[in-house]
Amino acid sequence: MIAILDYGIGNLRSAQKALEHLGADARLTADPDAIAAADGVVLPGVGAFGACMQALDDHGLVEAARAAATSGRPFLGVCIGMQLHIEGSDESPDVAGLGVLAGRVTRLPDTVKLPQIGWNEVEVREGSRLFAGLPSPPWLYFVHSFAAEPADEAIVAGWAVHGRRFACAVETGSVWATQFHPEKSGAVGLSLLANFVAACAAVAA
Repeated sequence: MIAILDYGIGNLRSAQKALEHLGADARLTADPDAIAAADGVVLPGVGAFGACMQALDDHGLVEAARAAATSGRPFLGVCIGMQLHIEGSDESPDVAGLGVLAGRVTRLPDTVKLPQIGWNEVEVREGSRLFAGLPSPPWLYFVHSFAAEPADEAIVAGWAVHGRRFACAVETGSVWATQFHPEKSGAVGLSLLANFVAACAAVAA
């Protein structure tokens, strides 16, 4: 069972439908016990960093999200869900993130159109489990104006360029996260999600 954190932000159903399409038992839930019992957890997100953290807090899910991300079970953050892993963001300077990953979320340069909306090429780190079996290079769908800058570049699984080179995917232990939307990225995105589902299935076995 894969738990999708239901904290009232964004189109959570699109992530659920994509995972169900792959045969996963994907459930929207705000129940900390269900999240703790899941074989894998997904934290989607769209909008502003501060609003998403506030929504997590309002639904009593900050500690459940942090515990899931550090539990050793597969954990996938998507879009703002990736940014929330980081300690903080320039978009909401007074709001602390989950702090699962060291670093800062910063704004992309104003020399390019923001937000970036559309497809972008991703430079993949060799040996990435997240991107295993995907075309080289994969093209994935982005909607964002800010991007994470992890303190440890060794955890970056994918890079993209929009105004500057930025980390668009991280992979460290059981924690995976993407700035792009795999659920909106067609067959390539489904292949990436299939890798996550396979990791969750290995836990359940």
